[in-house]
Amino acid sequence: MSRYHDLVTLDEFTIQQLRLFPHATGELSGLLRGIGLAAKQVNIEVNRAGIAGILGTSGNVNVQGEEVQKLDEYANNVFINVLRSGINCAGIVSEENEDMVIFDDVKSNQSKYVLLMDPIDGSGNIDINISIGSIFSVYRRLSPLGQPATREDFLQPGMRQVAAGYVIYGSSTILVYATRRGVNGFTLDTAIGEFYLSHPDLRMPERGSFYSFDNRYYNQVDEKLKKYVDFCISTTGNKFGPLSNRYYGCMVADIHRNLLKGGIFFYPVVTGKPEGKLRLCYECNPMSFITEVAGGKATNGKQRILDIQPKHIHQRSPLFIGSSDMMYELKQFLE
Repeated sequence: MSRYHDLVTLDEFTIQQLRLFPHATGELSGLLRGIGLAAKQVNIEVNRAGIAGILGTSGNVNVQGEEVQKLDEYANNVFINVLRSGINCAGIVSEENEDMVIFDDVKSNQSKYVLLMDPIDGSGNIDINISIGSIFSVYRRLSPLGQPATREDFLQPGMRQVAAGYVIYGSSTILVYATRRGVNGFTLDTAIGEFYLSHPDLRMPERGSFYSFDNRYYNQVDEKLKKYVDFCISTTGNKFGPLSNRYYGCMVADIHRNLLKGGIFFYPVVTGKPEGKLRLCYECNPMSFITEVAGGKATNGKQRILDIQPKHIHQRSPLFIGSSDMMYELKQFLE
């Protein structure tokens, strides 16, 4: 008997979910399957990056002022081309593009959804073979169907997301996505090229033993946050500590670990980055949506991330995100 007989693929799972809603059109399911297809293509190149000639920088600088890796460009093009050729997406905002990419054709203008993405999170890890990821966020567009998508479609607060997810390319490749019904993870079987449901109904533990913070910024944060970091590593003041610091330089990897085992991640305001580093629309919002659906919390230190009204597509924000009990402790320090 085949070892696959009792496994559920990503396509089968999205169709099963579709049947729970008699009036659903299937567009969201189709869009998620398109994202899965693009992730498979990116995964192939991630695993052969050295021999494919896509290690290293491209020589370009993106709108963020960051050096673009060759794999950044490749992944960006793959996601755009796959979703443009489908019928379920009206346009994309990407970290790698200065402006929106609107799919202005007859079939795309009839699509209900737009997508925001970071094609490769953790680009600095590419050349040293450490985990990297892709992040995506899906919104129902506000503009009328039949017309091209508009900027307002992409500038919606995170609470309006209909789906969000990430792909982590590591020892195995896992696609995790959330809707308001729950969070589910799918592991790619590279032998046959299928994502199989491997982490059903994910729930973030209320507490974990990890904190993720780049300690080189310790002397560049305010005193309240310094005291919290001290609390995390304290052997006396923290009855649950000391915590282990795990910081991969890839938010997807850090939050994926915390989603499974519990923990807290924070990238605050630091010297030279008065608005933080992470992008609100396609990094903070999708990861916050996933975390909240799974039972965790996410703020910018003062306000719930998902309540923030974006002003521009590449807006930055501080981010504090993680297990509910640990976020409550953090809040006591920040207040």
